[in-house]
Amino acid sequence: MTARGAAAADVEAAGPRRVIPRATYRLQLHAGFPFAAAAQVAPYLARLGVSHVYSSPYLQAAPGSTHGYDVVDPRAVNRELGGEAAHAALSEALGQAGLGQVLDVVPNHMAIGGPENPWWWDVLENGPASRYAGHFDVDWTHPEAHLRNRVLLPVLDDHYGRVLERGDLRLEWDRRRFTIRFGDRRFPVAPPSLDDLLRLAAKRAGSDELAFLADAYAALPPSSAVDLESIERRHRDKEVLGRRLTELAGNPVILDAIDAAVAATNADVDALDRLLERQNYRLAWWTAASRDLGYRRFFDVSTLAGVRAEDERVFQDTHGLVLDWLAGGVLDGVRIDHPDGLLDPEGYLRRLRWASPRAWVVVEKILEPGESLRRSWPVAGTTGYDFVRLAGGLWIDPDGVAPLRAIHAEVTGEDRPFVEIARTSKAQVLREVLGSELGRLTALLLDVAERHRRHRDHTRHVLHEAIAAILVAFPVYRTYVRVDEDGEGRPTPHIVPEDEAVIATAVTAAIEAHPELPPDLLWFIADLLRLRITGEPELEFTLRFQQLTGPVMAKGVEDTAFYRDLSVLAANEVGGDPANPAVAPEAFHAELAATQERWPSTMLAGSTHDTKRGEDVRARLAVLTEIPDRWRTVVAELRALAAPGRSEAGPDGHAEYLALQTIVGAWPIAADRLNAFLVKALREAKLRTSWGRADEAYEAAVTSWAAAALADEAFRARVEAFVAEILRPGRVNGLAQTLLRLTAPGVPDLYQGSELWSLTLVDPDNRRPVDFALRERLLAELETGPPGIAHLVPALDDPADPGRPKLALIRAALGVRRGCPDAFGEDARYRPLVATGRRASRILAFARSDEVVTVVPRLTTRLGDGWGDTTLELPAGRWRDELSGRVHEAGGPLPVADLLEAAPVALLTRAS
Repeated sequence: MTARGAAAADVEAAGPRRVIPRATYRLQLHAGFPFAAAAQVAPYLARLGVSHVYSSPYLQAAPGSTHGYDVVDPRAVNRELGGEAAHAALSEALGQAGLGQVLDVVPNHMAIGGPENPWWWDVLENGPASRYAGHFDVDWTHPEAHLRNRVLLPVLDDHYGRVLERGDLRLEWDRRRFTIRFGDRRFPVAPPSLDDLLRLAAKRAGSDELAFLADAYAALPPSSAVDLESIERRHRDKEVLGRRLTELAGNPVILDAIDAAVAATNADVDALDRLLERQNYRLAWWTAASRDLGYRRFFDVSTLAGVRAEDERVFQDTHGLVLDWLAGGVLDGVRIDHPDGLLDPEGYLRRLRWASPRAWVVVEKILEPGESLRRSWPVAGTTGYDFVRLAGGLWIDPDGVAPLRAIHAEVTGEDRPFVEIARTSKAQVLREVLGSELGRLTALLLDVAERHRRHRDHTRHVLHEAIAAILVAFPVYRTYVRVDEDGEGRPTPHIVPEDEAVIATAVTAAIEAHPELPPDLLWFIADLLRLRITGEPELEFTLRFQQLTGPVMAKGVEDTAFYRDLSVLAANEVGGDPANPAVAPEAFHAELAATQERWPSTMLAGSTHDTKRGEDVRARLAVLTEIPDRWRTVVAELRALAAPGRSEAGPDGHAEYLALQTIVGAWPIAADRLNAFLVKALREAKLRTSWGRADEAYEAAVTSWAAAALADEAFRARVEAFVAEILRPGRVNGLAQTLLRLTAPGVPDLYQGSELWSLTLVDPDNRRPVDFALRERLLAELETGPPGIAHLVPALDDPADPGRPKLALIRAALGVRRGCPDAFGEDARYRPLVATGRRASRILAFARSDEVVTVVPRLTTRLGDGWGDTTLELPAGRWRDELSGRVHEAGGPLPVADLLEAAPVALLTRAS
């Protein structure tokens, strides 16, 4: 049976052409866990109850990639994972296990590290005359003359002249091609620039034919000649010349002459400099990336270049293999990485839907609170970060938020509200990290202003500051203004009211924050962004602006502010809202009802490869909002116990408070894991150290202090004692959140390993090897033991328990999804169930098509004497709790104490 056939037999079908997973299991593939390893765990995943494996990207990635997002060749299967044969074997194994497959796809960027990416290599070799120049988002019309028609490569470890003069740049020839080497990096040599070197070699060898080749190389069409005929002639002729040069090198005299010419060039700094200046790229110190880069990056990663997926040819070239797999049933769906980076996300998704109408497509779209996914997008939904925020917020006690903010201020000295921290973080990122992108936008706006007499006299600086002010004030990741064509092929501006409102809000905020800037200029920019002023350069500015707001939000908020404001760490997650972290049950129900109506097949996440803390770390840290006074006492005690390891160099209060919460949230944790996280988190915060300007002395002071604290017996004992206090409520939170994810409208995802307690931290910690042998053994024990989780409740108090109750809960809930498909399909109904009584606010329940009922507790540390008079009215009938085995007769209010007596959560199905 094929993977397609097996999966189709055991999943929820939505129409004749689409397959919607029952549940997915994310696997992170890499050389240490290749296709063969994934194939081995397929039977276990099928027994667990998921319907689909959800794989990290596995097209050909950069050598040694541990995540797959650095694709170098989208036309090939990653050889380090086993290549085509192993991929076919995996597909067969999944089919045999009855599993389908979903693949993570990266349309926005490619890795450009070296010759492994043949398209980028061709761009560096041939410049604008490359056959692939249009594949990458390169600005060949850079405002700086020395960068026009050249790519700035910020890869050097010092100023170019210093690197050159110390001999770290070398010309090499391997008898097939000439390259420039810097360390372990290589770069191509533009064929026309070989003329002088070959003339020198011809003179040494006395070879007329070699001299002829030198002249022929010089006569190649220049890289600035971008008409089709010149491009084809350049590529044809350079290949012919290259082959002839290799043939001539078979003559020892000519070979020695060429080698001597290469050596002479390397020995002459001026000669090597002249050669380098003739290349289609400019090697530079890595710091230049923040200001002068001429290609769009993935955020601030200079080794990942933006791809123009909006171009039909580029789309076909980059998606051909994936589309073949979708058409052939190897894949049932795709997860689209970072669609906000694309010039036209909706246009891209429409093209994808047209090319693969049966695919289940979810997008990694980060929605801010109150923001909705665009209904016009032809997708099933998001990858679930909105659910992480929504579900996690239920277990944050709103009464504890202010006290925790006060503790944060006492320890760190930071008492500003989160919105202000986020604003200053975004401004810093724009200034220090995304300056190249801002400079490119400024150049575009300068050209636009020249066309409008009321704004042509604004200086570049004023335009620069105006754009920055609006970017910083932007309240969401991006808008989606686009230009469609009407029935006669004429361009038609398209903007929805939501985008109008977002732009107006941002500009109003920018004017208020920057009274020194001309308001009419800011509203002029607003009119450009709202397509009220049209024209080709105006439209390009608008589209480019939309591509930059996402990186500003991601780098400024997710990767900076979230590491600065440590008040309620459980809320500092992708798509989270630390300013308003608590979610009321009424808001939760309203959101889930809307999800069932609009996006019933969206993905629901708990942990992902991008989450900063595993789901059970967040669940434990959420308990702190219920006991802020107790936490204040514990913090003071732990700081005192760790004080002997502190030095004048560090840590400061920020690093100390970050470490203490991390220790408590992820306990037990070893020093190597903790310190790796601390270094990354502190660099992301950009307060005392950063990726661009690492203060290694400060980092060493922090990590030595942390290691000393963990080695101290009294400190460890105090941590263990406090974790014992919050262990059970944290685990109950984790079970409750897991059950919500498995039964809410949408498709639940399990991140690898998270079927047991998931105490991971940000990557690469969350990509550590998963002990699947342990999980298979525990699942086998559950399969032969009592059903449900009631018999495992005592394990909630056992620090050594790896997660048996959670594994049993997942197995049972996925069994219910399989047995009651109509309760979870696109036509299912979602109905909140309202509790009454003194503890009513501490219970959350809902029914799915009146066939399945979920009941979970919240904020349990304040239950005191129990549930008391709290009751819940179920739909009439007999209900069996799949987690305890109990049967309840419903025809009126049922005591919550009875529902949750045997297990801390309940999953009810109609009993016959």
